[in-house]
Amino acid sequence: MPTSSASTTDSAKSASGGVQSLERAFDLLERMADAGGEVGLSELSASSGLPLPTIHRLMRTLVACGYVRQQPNRRYALGPRLIRLGESASRLLGTWARPYLARLVEETGETANMALLDGDEIVYVAQVPSKHSMRMFTEVGRRVLPHSTGVGKALLAHTPAGEVRALLSRTGMPAATEKTITTADGFLAALEDVRRLGYAVDDNEQEIGVRCVAVSVPDSPTAAAISISGPAGRVTEETTERIVPVLQQIAQELSEALATQNPA
Repeated sequence: MPTSSASTTDSAKSASGGVQSLERAFDLLERMADAGGEVGLSELSASSGLPLPTIHRLMRTLVACGYVRQQPNRRYALGPRLIRLGESASRLLGTWARPYLARLVEETGETANMALLDGDEIVYVAQVPSKHSMRMFTEVGRRVLPHSTGVGKALLAHTPAGEVRALLSRTGMPAATEKTITTADGFLAALEDVRRLGYAVDDNEQEIGVRCVAVSVPDSPTAAAISISGPAGRVTEETTERIVPVLQQIAQELSEALATQNPA
């Protein structure tokens, strides 16, 4: 069969009715992110099934727009213009989450948070405070290391152990309190508990006197977790049993809402 021209290929409609070249370009960006942010054309061709000329044409366009950059070693890396898009999307994600966090506060009486894994750090992107006057260490925009937080455990629970160890070796495991987990083996054991129980707990590990219960948001477009934080005297093991189903239900509803933010 004769090969389609570039213009025909790039303007072709996909099965979903969209523009095929756009779908392919975003698919390549996703594959680059999954590969750690830097790949070669042959790797992209192997993983995507697209021919090298098509990939080269798409990458050349992405480079010209600043969303991809070509390294001196001829490999391609995610470009700096994506940072602005990511930051804006994170702010919107927090905005979309606020009504769900507000429900968490209503149903639990404690401060509700949403956090993302950004590189090796946890960043809080949304919060609805409790009506109680106690001030939490968490605030929107704050960055912390994953090993001392409930949201960090929730976000890393299903990450391969080797990747978790690599992350911990990069960040170190400084003790925020005397209860902070400071060994990789201890943290991996805590992640096993998260997988078994379906939720994560920060028990005075980031701040003495404060307990946090967290769950991941299933199928979120970017890894996200929601949590409640409160005084250890209120967020007890007994109240945790009541809080966890509420967290899980709201996390599921938030997941469904995020999936429908961009209807076809």
